[in-house]
Amino acid sequence: MNTKRRMSVLVATAAVSASLVALPGSTVARDLDRWGNCSGSTDWYLSLSTEGNRIEVEGEVDMDRNGVTWRWSMRDDGVRFARGTTTTKAPSGEFEVRRFTANGPGADRIVFRAKNPATGEICLAAATI
Repeated sequence: MNTKRRMSVLVATAAVSASLVALPGSTVARDLDRWGNCSGSTDWYLSLSTEGNRIEVEGEVDMDRNGVTWRWSMRDDGVRFARGTTTTKAPSGEFEVRRFTANGPGADRIVFRAKNPATGEICLAAATI
């Protein structure tokens, strides 16, 4: 291949590579944080962070009381990918759960829900990343 043709191929390849970097769903890291109130006096926190082809989801419930059991779940576009039961811990009377889900093409709607079975209080956090 002559030099002029080789240079044209290199320029075209570079242009295609540069456009791929800007496509949605690329490996560009994004972070999103949300805070809010539950149905009672408890507060929730939701943190989403893209890491390549997955999303790190951190859900937190803060009620300033230790030893309280909560049931929680996480959904990605309506599909549950994690659930469990945990207890608030000292010194702050909160709990935190961290899980990963696939980062599919387009936007992902993440929902973190926690329920205190003793009181019926519900924390519902949602965000799109």
